[in-house]
Amino acid sequence: MADLARTEPKPVSGWAVGGVSFAATMLVMMGIFHAVAGLVALFDDAFYLVTRNYTFALDVTAWGWIHLILGVIVAVTGVCLFAGQTWAGITAVVLAVLSAVVNFFFIPYYPVWSLVLIGLDVWVIWSLTRPDVLRA
Repeated sequence: MADLARTEPKPVSGWAVGGVSFAATMLVMMGIFHAVAGLVALFDDAFYLVTRNYTFALDVTAWGWIHLILGVIVAVTGVCLFAGQTWAGITAVVLAVLSAVVNFFFIPYYPVWSLVLIGLDVWVIWSLTRPDVLRA
């Protein structure tokens, strides 16, 4: 009877491990990208072209701080995902969604870069929400 209660854990697939490694790598890179974009906005307000009559107009310095803080948090979460921290998987998905929303609102300031980061965010979300990925 004791043998029936004991169950063997299913082996984690190589695809799942690859998905987590990919997501962690992309998170670290996206965190660096966000931080650089934030520092550029803080050091040179005139770098980003501000469009007129945009509904969600924020000061470029405010966008700089948002990107810098988000970038540091995203990069740290990516490193923790590499380290196998349990909380990092869920946090990474939430931060990727937040990063995509932030970049959506940043499209009028730097459109191509924002769309690239939104694409990377979606790819990270996809790779972390595959079956059995967060068990890796």
